[in-house]
Amino acid sequence: MASTQTLLLSPLLFTTCFTFLFSPAIGALCNSDDKRALLAIKAAFNNPYLLSSWVPSTGCCDWAGVLCDDSTGRVYSLYIYQDTNLTGTIPTAIASLPYLRYLMFHHLPGITGPIPSALGNLPHLDQLTISFTSVSGPVPSFLASLQSLTQLDLSFNSLSGSIPASLSLIPNLTFIDISRNHLTGQLPQALFQNASQQPAYLRLSHNNLSGEIPASYSHINFVQVDLARNKFTGDATLLFGREKPLEKVDLSRNMFQFDLSNVVFPESALYVIDLNHNMIFGSIPQQINIVHNLQIFNVSYNRLCGRIPTGGQLARFEGYDYLHNKCLCGTPLPPCN
Repeated sequence: MASTQTLLLSPLLFTTCFTFLFSPAIGALCNSDDKRALLAIKAAFNNPYLLSSWVPSTGCCDWAGVLCDDSTGRVYSLYIYQDTNLTGTIPTAIASLPYLRYLMFHHLPGITGPIPSALGNLPHLDQLTISFTSVSGPVPSFLASLQSLTQLDLSFNSLSGSIPASLSLIPNLTFIDISRNHLTGQLPQALFQNASQQPAYLRLSHNNLSGEIPASYSHINFVQVDLARNKFTGDATLLFGREKPLEKVDLSRNMFQFDLSNVVFPESALYVIDLNHNMIFGSIPQQINIVHNLQIFNVSYNRLCGRIPTGGQLARFEGYDYLHNKCLCGTPLPPCN
């Protein structure tokens, strides 16, 4: 028979066992209002199989795609993605998740309709992703009410209209991706101006945007700029500079027209320069040879002349990266006369 001593529990061990046996699990901490909102979202999407774990008898913090704050049980993150069978519009019930910081609808081609104004009622939202859906209508100006937003990804949708100038009113918005839509109009003058000292990312490829890059963009610390396959014109040299943190710039298939000879490239971080299919003239500056990490360089289908610099990273690129220019010559093209 075991001794009395071996049956006694220390106060710490007793407290631990009591906590394990009788305290609610994290899932049970799920706020009842948040749970109702999530169930309304599921119903609005016609109860898809993707959300089959969302059942009233379990705590919502255990549901797929849902994350809760450990101390409060409030939902702060909602990710719904990768389901070709889910259909419907973005539910307005999302506005009943007031502590939401991260919201993602990704690769859901059955989602249609506009971005609902209810999303403007999420004061803590930090990252908003609505991508690879069939969402249509404008990029709404009410997004400016999301004053905590730092990242906006609306790529691969069917959005139309212009980029609202009101996005510049979001103080810490430094990542914008609205590529692969049907946008028109020009770039807002003040975009990123409230976050001009922070690294910025701008991805707007495969739209119908036009006009020139605003002069105010010369003060923005762009890390990535992708304006490919639009109708932009004018001078893009303001994006470059020796001290810029630029890593990737893709201006291909536009109507940019500037003298490449005057460009000074960032030398440490830059790894992609794609300028193909524009009206860029001048010559390739010799300084390109000390851009240390260059992996992609394409200036084909422009109006460049002169000898291709030798040495450095340019030696790794093929002839098609230089084809169809006015009079470029030298390796890998035919020799200069």
